[in-house]
Amino acid sequence: MTKTISTDTTTISFRPAVDADAEVIADLVNSAYRGDSSRQGWTTEADLLQGSRILAPEVRKLIATPGSVILLCVQDEDIIGCVNLEKTEGAAYLGMFVVRPVLQGNGIGKHFMQMAEQHAQELWGIDKIWMTVISVRKELIAYYQRRGYVRTGRLKPFPSDNGKEQMLVENLQFEEMEKILS
Repeated sequence: MTKTISTDTTTISFRPAVDADAEVIADLVNSAYRGDSSRQGWTTEADLLQGSRILAPEVRKLIATPGSVILLCVQDEDIIGCVNLEKTEGAAYLGMFVVRPVLQGNGIGKHFMQMAEQHAQELWGIDKIWMTVISVRKELIAYYQRRGYVRTGRLKPFPSDNGKEQMLVENLQFEEMEKILS
């Protein structure tokens, strides 16, 4: 599955990740959420968490897992975005949604999210997609609400010790959001 679309600013294509993409994906995800590079975009979690969000071996595991796909957003030959889709019972989980920080705010994410939802629907025949968002990320929650996701009210604690990242604020929680696909 490789699809191409044109946005207002560029032509981008989408393809599933392969094992050889793992390092680039891990670097992209970490650059969008952690450290100074993440501050170039609006998806930063640098004031909430430090450390790596994901490591290349974890990316390889997601790529190899049945019922999981990492969809890439590519401009020319450059990977500028990724999203992990995982089949769950009657739905798909959407996670690790990233657009390179310096390209955020240009409409790429909106098109990429639509493509990811369509891909999950075509791949697994699902009619619902869900995600978790750190509950204090109000601007991110609002972004997903504008894309048709609704807050479910379901909360779960952020893992306090996963060995690669450290909370900079207390009591972080994930909030679940979901969308019924047409």
